[in-house]
Amino acid sequence: MNTLSIDKAKTALVVIDLQKGIVKRPLAPYASDVVVKNAAAIADFFRKNGMPVFLVHVTPSPDGKDALHPIADAEPWTQTSQPDWAEIVPAMGPKQGDLVITKHQWGAFYGTELDLELRRRGMTTIVLCGISTNIGVESTARFAYEYGYHQIFAEDAMAAVSAEEHAFTVTKIFPRIGLVRKTEEILADL
Repeated sequence: MNTLSIDKAKTALVVIDLQKGIVKRPLAPYASDVVVKNAAAIADFFRKNGMPVFLVHVTPSPDGKDALHPIADAEPWTQTSQPDWAEIVPAMGPKQGDLVITKHQWGAFYGTELDLELRRRGMTTIVLCGISTNIGVESTARFAYEYGYHQIFAEDAMAAVSAEEHAFTVTKIFPRIGLVRKTEEILADL
């Protein structure tokens, strides 16, 4: 899969953590409004063409016992006291027909029904976007690769806490396991 050729009948969109508590963070190289705008454009096209849209959000269980505990100097990505922290941003939905996946770890496959729901729908390719490029998106991408999915990464529909983290993932990791493209290229192929 070296060229961009999307089979609409076998391709789903998976959007990682575009939720109220995460999009408020400072991001790079794209601001959260750019990430959300590009992801929403892709999602709208998928919906109009009857293609599955999976909206993934992260939240620990109410008792917090399943939350990851980062090592000493790492910044935790945990729920705050804001009651709407885990709500998907309104620009993304969910809209009728979308599937919402709740994860409790970095990746969207571990401990969720994402793989089952994709396979039940006959999906073999995923377009992946969201926040954070090198955490939630990359963790999901690594699992997807191991599960045999073809992947297309919407580079300008994702961001990280630094431009360097984003760049490393999209230039060193993602090209090994899928295709890296801009939103405009993905929409043109669809």
